[in-house]
Amino acid sequence: MTVTDRSHELINTAAQAAADKLAHDIVAYDVSDVLSITDAFLLASAPNDRQVKAIVDAIEERLSKELDAKPVRREGDREARWVLLDYVDIVVHVQHSEERVFYALERLWKDCPELELPEEAKATRGKAEEHAKLRAAEEAAELDGDWR
Repeated sequence: MTVTDRSHELINTAAQAAADKLAHDIVAYDVSDVLSITDAFLLASAPNDRQVKAIVDAIEERLSKELDAKPVRREGDREARWVLLDYVDIVVHVQHSEERVFYALERLWKDCPELELPEEAKATRGKAEEHAKLRAAEEAAELDGDWR
């Protein structure tokens, strides 16, 4: 099996919407050979719950407006730590950066082919690590200031 044109269209539109809302580390996998329930997974993350929610809302809005696609299921909304949008053809996972590191979905799907994404989405790779380093430096500076 391979990813359908419709699934590619959904993945690219969702990835672009996530990138527009400054999601981190956007990646998509063709899971059609290992799962019979969907063609592809899109993974994205954000450093806080509010941004996770904003990314999810943007993806839903863009897919609805541009491709007339609505999720058949939306899970994880209340906590906004890991929100799953199931569009049958694709499944979108938007995770808080901490959950992304902890659950490491990339490890589960590493044997699946990665799908080509729009340039803006590809440019988000490594952003979570950059953000974590920046936060650590800010926290260290704050602590340093407290000791003086």
